[in-house]
Amino acid sequence: QVQLVESGGGLVQPGGSLRLSCAASGSIFSIYFMGWYRQAPGKQRELVAAIMRGGNTDYGDSVKGRFTISRDNAKNTVYLQMNSMKPEDTAVYYCNVNGDRFGSWGQGTQVTVSS
Repeated sequence: QVQLVESGGGLVQPGGSLRLSCAASGSIFSIYFMGWYRQAPGKQRELVAAIMRGGNTDYGDSVKGRFTISRDNAKNTVYLQMNSMKPEDTAVYYCNVNGDRFGSWGQGTQVTVSS
């Protein structure tokens, strides 16, 4: 139904910034939720940020005040702006549409925060 392509991951130093992008295609009319999850080595997958169809946003406690999720409806794209990054932000980041159980997933993009 929905295909997701992620980009923007890479290596950044502590305190630096990255912006992730997730472009959606397919049955985009069915999207009611868009979010970013991440999974670090040895840890459970966790929600980083989400934006609902009405524009309401949610953030994981560990990223509040540092990360911002946004969307561009004309481009069918969701973004994750990551500022003041910390080593504990190192993970594979996954774009998700419509939930972590039955929704669609991107392929994942590696984010590494290290000096």
